[in-house]
Amino acid sequence: MKKNILNTSVIIGFLLILVTASFFINIVESSTTDTEVVKTDLQKKINEYERKLTEINAQKNTLSSQIEYMDTQIYITGLRMKETEDKIKETKKQVNVLGVRINSLDSSLDQLSRLLLERIAAGYRNRSLSLVDIVLDSNNSSKLINRLKYYQLAREQNQKSLLQVQEAKSNFQEQKDLREKKVEQLDELQSELQAQEQQVKAQQTAKEQLLTMTKNDEVTYQNLLEQAKTEYSSIQQITSGGGSESLLGNVSKGQRIATLISGQSCNSNGKHLHFIVQEGGSAINPFDKLKPVDSVNDSNGDVFNPSGSWDWPLSPTIYLHQGFGNTWFVRTYSWYPTHDGIDITGSSDYVSAVADGALYKGSYSGFNGCALSYVKLKHKDSNITTLYLHVYPY
Repeated sequence: MKKNILNTSVIIGFLLILVTASFFINIVESSTTDTEVVKTDLQKKINEYERKLTEINAQKNTLSSQIEYMDTQIYITGLRMKETEDKIKETKKQVNVLGVRINSLDSSLDQLSRLLLERIAAGYRNRSLSLVDIVLDSNNSSKLINRLKYYQLAREQNQKSLLQVQEAKSNFQEQKDLREKKVEQLDELQSELQAQEQQVKAQQTAKEQLLTMTKNDEVTYQNLLEQAKTEYSSIQQITSGGGSESLLGNVSKGQRIATLISGQSCNSNGKHLHFIVQEGGSAINPFDKLKPVDSVNDSNGDVFNPSGSWDWPLSPTIYLHQGFGNTWFVRTYSWYPTHDGIDITGSSDYVSAVADGALYKGSYSGFNGCALSYVKLKHKDSNITTLYLHVYPY
């Protein structure tokens, strides 16, 4: 009788594990299905407004269209925040469900293991009887055969139960691993949400700054737009050799070569160095050449990741006002397609050569006839050229 109770308990325990796991799996699958429906609707709305953003960008040449463009950007970022918040909510739910499932499996496995050990122990106690004892204890051959069959069946059931316990333990570990992955995903989503919150704040600030700069006046906006486009055009001309240049002489690495123009300069509203690196005539990312340095990122989130060996053209601490390539300013205003250098200031207005080479002074006439002043350094024994804009030659 006791043996039958043990057998039944083990079977019930294992079934309990399977039912518990199945129950929680159904909860997760049902919850995920509901979330997918909401996610699809939200993604449709994001896609719709991204198409609208592209359309506005194609015809964005007035202050009102610029404001509409920025409002649409802010709205899209808000939708993405909602999408991330929904993912966080769903992932938290999955983490909690997995936690309950793991605790239930752990408890059931402990109980099942104890019952199985009791059954195995009982089996070993019965094995102390010899074959002679079994034969002598059996009244007839039929009972003997049945008893032998019972012991064979009990051994097979023990082996099968052991395999089932191992399978259940494996499932238990899989659930633990899955929960750990979900926790990692949750951390990533929370970091993503923080970045999106910072992004929408920056977008709102940019809109406020534009309204402040233009005083909501179309003429002022057109002047700013023309100024930005003209500066971009001037820089393109300078980098392609269109500036008026003259050789100053050879200079050494670290030697002072220029001074930042204080205040406004041609097509620029504030003091800064526009630093460009060309290799073989093409602009490359200056951060690939400049070494890590004390810095303050004042660019609304542009990448600042110097990884080279050059000393900086300005003394640290370096303040980054605009990064390289597809910058925050480019994405926000779309006044020009890309930024082919970096805009920086430092602890001093003195500009130093980043390498030995031949130094040229140059200028290019820009908006309203102003001349954009710069110096150019052709690096010695190299196909690299560096340009330093919005400076006076030293």
